[in-house]
Amino acid sequence: MAEFNHKTVFVLDHTPYFGISCEAPIDCDFIKSKIPIPAISKSLWTASVEASVEYCRIAWDLFPGGKLIRFVVSDTAAHIVNTWNASTQSLTHVMNAMSMVGIPPRQTQANDYSVIHGLRAAIEALAEPTDLQKEQLAANEQVTYNLGRVICITSARDDASMKSLEDIFRTVLMQQNTISASHKEYLKIDQCHLVIINLYPSNLESMVNNRGLIDISPILKSEIHSNKAHLISNKLTHLILPHFDLASTTVTGIPMKEEQNASSSANYDVEIFHGRTAHSVFLGTELALPHSVKDGSDYETVTLKWCTPRSCGSSEMQPCLAQCRVTPVDVTSRPSSCLINFLLNGRSVLLEMPKKSGGKITSHLLSAHGGEIFIHSLNTSRSCLEEPPSISEGGGGRVTDYRINDFGQLMQLHRIVPLKVVPERAPDENLLKLRTKLAKNSRYWPITLGGTILYNVRQFVEPILLRTQKLELTDDDVLQCQKIVYNLATLEGRQESLALPNMGHRLKGNKREEQYRLLWAELELVVSFSGTSAGHKAVLKCIRDCRSRAPIEISDKDEPIDAHRASVIRATTDSPMSPPHSMSATSTNPDSSVTALLAASGSGRGTLKKGQSGPGTRSLLDILASSERAQSQKRIDFSGRLCTAPGQVAKLYPNFGVKDEAAVAVQGTGRQPDVK
Repeated sequence: MAEFNHKTVFVLDHTPYFGISCEAPIDCDFIKSKIPIPAISKSLWTASVEASVEYCRIAWDLFPGGKLIRFVVSDTAAHIVNTWNASTQSLTHVMNAMSMVGIPPRQTQANDYSVIHGLRAAIEALAEPTDLQKEQLAANEQVTYNLGRVICITSARDDASMKSLEDIFRTVLMQQNTISASHKEYLKIDQCHLVIINLYPSNLESMVNNRGLIDISPILKSEIHSNKAHLISNKLTHLILPHFDLASTTVTGIPMKEEQNASSSANYDVEIFHGRTAHSVFLGTELALPHSVKDGSDYETVTLKWCTPRSCGSSEMQPCLAQCRVTPVDVTSRPSSCLINFLLNGRSVLLEMPKKSGGKITSHLLSAHGGEIFIHSLNTSRSCLEEPPSISEGGGGRVTDYRINDFGQLMQLHRIVPLKVVPERAPDENLLKLRTKLAKNSRYWPITLGGTILYNVRQFVEPILLRTQKLELTDDDVLQCQKIVYNLATLEGRQESLALPNMGHRLKGNKREEQYRLLWAELELVVSFSGTSAGHKAVLKCIRDCRSRAPIEISDKDEPIDAHRASVIRATTDSPMSPPHSMSATSTNPDSSVTALLAASGSGRGTLKKGQSGPGTRSLLDILASSERAQSQKRIDFSGRLCTAPGQVAKLYPNFGVKDEAAVAVQGTGRQPDVK
């Protein structure tokens, strides 16, 4: 909800009801007082004003500029306390204006006291452009995105009254947007966040229930908080954290001398607010943020321990990850005052945080710069100013087999160069394409050689790794990839071990069968992630076919060879660069002749017996004849036969002797032949 924090409007109920007591007596310490003093309690109006002003103090301390807050007081009419102008955005101006407003009036006969007047004025205030928005309008000549938050402190009877209040607010918001569309001095309200705080005395029970944030309309969000009047300060302190994206830190173990006895000291705790970035930069690291719920509140705080204070010299400067302004939660307490003065005097304080692995580490630094106090999130890992370790040494000296060369090639393939802006090309079009390409090529990318089999046998699969990176595969690419797959199947069928480097593979199993199983799995994964074209699917199907079948052995028994395994057996005579086979197109299985040829020639691990016959076997002569016929059908016919009429014999050399006759004719005319 931090996106609504540019413009905030407080609507304070100033009706006669807010003049009653909170019924929460204030503790007053009177030494040796024998006079009975009646209980003193704040009114609902005083409690709401103090809490809202404290809300402003925290916001303006942490954000000196850019966070604008306005006040509207509502009784019989709406009273504007300040404007969006920077000169009225101060506690002094607000407190002086509140003193002029005074306490709520006593009960009168008038019936027009209502907080609705203030809500109408708050919506009009959100529609007014701030100085920053006026500059944006003048520069861009277009309406800026206008967001805002309204915090209404009032009192209602029950949930039905709250529902009626929300409906009125939504109606007025829509009316104001209609008016803003026809008036240049107003801005349309694109999004509004309504926070209603219902106050009631401590000795009563409220009929209004708490309700979380919900969408009232496409441009309106609303939430309801029902609170006892003397606890409104804690409620607004809790709400300011999500409103401005803040976080709480409690500094513990601060040694301070006792005011009565200067020779002794005690440890105190001080809670501070700052930007959430000071904590979020540590998420996912080895640091454990010690969260705890603060007593008397419902929000979490991070506890950090005070370390020995140091001077803020150049020798003590440390690289930091984030820097945020700091403000104390209880600005009037003595521990907060001592800590602030200590830091403003030029001292700096280190804060400790526990580690997940045990022990502590200095994670934050409190220091003052230019009269403002900041919390610095220190870099707890290796500093960027130090000499980086060699990657060959590995992290902690344990990992040394990183794929450094492969990573360099990956970077070379995905280098980014600036392109000239072209009107017909969408902005960042090529950047999005490169991101897509990088995501595809790095979807499976083992970091170390010890965690992969595939990239240790690149001499067998290099063409597949290179060709499948294309968007579309040609027929030649598919053919070459299939040959590599058949070659791997041949190696597995021959039970040849993979020549892996001795670098301590951390994969499960070192047996030959397990190595081939992992190799097939990796190869299938890489190809499946490379693309979805028809060529990629053909290569992937070939891999799955070879992976799902056991190595083929041809026995001496009179058993027909399985035709659908011919592609695997064919690999026993093919090298990765062998040309494609030409088989008979009339056969039901083009690879069946290859299977029989391998068996008849003895290239397999078994041979067919002489005279063996059956539906799946043919003689060697039949196989060679069908192979020649298939090869002749792929060649272009003799051109002389194509030009000769049917039934006549084609002349082999039709132009033979024509040149000699032409030369004789030229000599007969007395003309010299041309010199060639």
